[in-house]
Amino acid sequence: MKQLIQNFKTGELYVDEVPMPGISSGMVLVENEYSLISAGTERMTVMVAQSNLLGKAKQRPDLVAQVLQNIKKEGLTATLKKVQTKLDSLKALGYSTSGKVISSMDKNALFKPGDRVACAGQDYASHAEIVSIPQNLVAKIPDNVSSEEAAFTTLGAIAMQGLRQADPKLGEKVCVIGLGLLGQITCQLLKANGCTVFGIDLSETLVKLANDTAADKALNRNDANLVVACDSFTNGFGFDSVVITAAAHSNDPIELSASILKKKGKVIIVGAVKMDIPRDPHFYRKELDLRMSCSYGPGRYDVNYEENGNDYPFSYVRWTEQRNMEAFLELLSRKAIDVKPLITHVFDITDAIKAYDIVLGKTKEPHIGILLRYSAHDAKKNTLTRVNNLPVKKINVGFIGAGSFAQSYLIPNVKLWGDASLDGVVTSNGMGSKNVLDKFKFNFCTSDIDELLNKQDINTVFIATPHNLHADFVTKALKAGKNIFVEKPLAINEEQLKLVIEAETQFPKPLMIGFNRRFAGISERIKSEFKNINEPLVINVRINAGFIPKDHWTQQPEVGAGRIVGEICHFIDLMQYFTDSEPVKVFAESISTDNAKITPEDNIIIVLKFSDGSIGNITYLANGDKAMPKERIEVFGAGNIGIINDFRDGTFYREGKTIALKSAGKGHKEEIIAFLNAVRDGKESPISFRSICLSTLTTFKILDSLYTGLPQQISIDV
Repeated sequence: MKQLIQNFKTGELYVDEVPMPGISSGMVLVENEYSLISAGTERMTVMVAQSNLLGKAKQRPDLVAQVLQNIKKEGLTATLKKVQTKLDSLKALGYSTSGKVISSMDKNALFKPGDRVACAGQDYASHAEIVSIPQNLVAKIPDNVSSEEAAFTTLGAIAMQGLRQADPKLGEKVCVIGLGLLGQITCQLLKANGCTVFGIDLSETLVKLANDTAADKALNRNDANLVVACDSFTNGFGFDSVVITAAAHSNDPIELSASILKKKGKVIIVGAVKMDIPRDPHFYRKELDLRMSCSYGPGRYDVNYEENGNDYPFSYVRWTEQRNMEAFLELLSRKAIDVKPLITHVFDITDAIKAYDIVLGKTKEPHIGILLRYSAHDAKKNTLTRVNNLPVKKINVGFIGAGSFAQSYLIPNVKLWGDASLDGVVTSNGMGSKNVLDKFKFNFCTSDIDELLNKQDINTVFIATPHNLHADFVTKALKAGKNIFVEKPLAINEEQLKLVIEAETQFPKPLMIGFNRRFAGISERIKSEFKNINEPLVINVRINAGFIPKDHWTQQPEVGAGRIVGEICHFIDLMQYFTDSEPVKVFAESISTDNAKITPEDNIIIVLKFSDGSIGNITYLANGDKAMPKERIEVFGAGNIGIINDFRDGTFYREGKTIALKSAGKGHKEEIIAFLNAVRDGKESPISFRSICLSTLTTFKILDSLYTGLPQQISIDV
């Protein structure tokens, strides 16, 4: 299928063929008919991408701060890898479309194939022939509303949410500053609500359009009589509220709003404007009310609503993103508003660059509503895109999932090994798989996992998807006869683990998990120093992990399963490596807190007993300061001590002497080489399947210990 793409690193805009997106639970697959270019928002997005590195940094100082913090935490080299991966990526544009449902897996069974729907959401409702949309960002189109009109729905929902913040009453006088697409729709909604509307903009063309279609009166911001006209329009009292839909780097919209409002009036910020709020003379003396409007409405930026499909109760949250979309479509159906006069251009998706030339000012044409049109054609519904036909090698690799971690640590190290070929890559997002294909020179990309697993030439797969998918994909890959490298964790619950064990028993193949720390050079050195001591070890591990909010995907039980399952498994494996023995018992305690933002299980102390008599203590913390190094490992035994400091350096103590140890990283490259060497030589996985399963099972027993307050025995039949 065709999709409009921007290379974030170079800023280049182009239309390319990409695999159609996949569909999963809670999603609706839609064949677009029209998509709307939001000129203001998308112009800024494109211009950021087209700026140089310094320009990008100036416009996103928050990301610069994250980079600097990451350098302290992980070092310059690792941080540069992350930044390079983020910059060298493809970006989808667009967030407001209309089309027909191809198939749906929405949890409420509301959408059927053939239903006409409006779609919303950045990175979902993109300028592409086919899109996959979360169920709460889809709304059915009334029969008497055209697809062209319905493509405005997301912008309409944004305008509606702004007015819900303004809460305008019948007969009130409201000013709208910024008469672009959003401002014009806002004016129409206010008129439909029984308000008297005054519009302001810098463009004479937009002022004229508002005067002709949407506002009772509109004037240019530079009109010498603007303030006098506002006084006359409001009979000297000032506006009841001002809605700012402009995008501006200056503080002028805020200052102008304050000057033309009545006492106790309201300023509603919908557009992206500078917000230096001057206390005097107006905000303080008039006791003005300043309100922000958040995009399409309640649900925005809430993972549980947007991604997990959990709706808010109607009686308690009357207007959500989806309900705002539905309300706007109903207004279109009743002809209470009319967006047809706002459509100035319609381009086929193949000519999308011409549309953006207008948006970016390269082609000087008056414009406001620009639509991209898509024609129905079965050929675009393929899930596979083949670009290269490079010869495959003895180890022929397919990647299932290829996010930033895979692009930074897995794929480059497979290429570095040299005796493996990168054949296919599959992601749920067609553009994402095409990006990885182009960047790393895979032969093909797809959004259908079966197309990759059924390819006989591919004998080895790497799985780097969200955690909840690992066990299912491992099971399918085992049944397909593939060698497997899967990022941790192997499974997120005991039921999944049992299914993997059953599959491995029936279809045994080398199966490796991404427990990289045991492969770090400094880990191997410390283990060698404890060789043949013939007595138990005491191991202390402290992880200053840092805070992750509860809405992050790794914290969601059904997706990431939390940090005990997703991260602490690393250190259980490392202890198995140092002791050469199995965990047999575990006890855990976490903090107790009434603070709803804190996940108690992220601040935990775990005590492990091993079959050889060794004991291990894991202190995992999310309530510390990030300036402190993340990991410290201490190994004690037979009068010796080995210490690892954040896998940057370490020290070994023996007979009153110290030996300084250097580290070249956390073992990501070494684990890939070890796995691929084993596959090439026909050997077993570098980590035994039993050990992998024990590390995974132990994380579940840690959770059981927290819930019961009791030590838990660890045993497994593998």
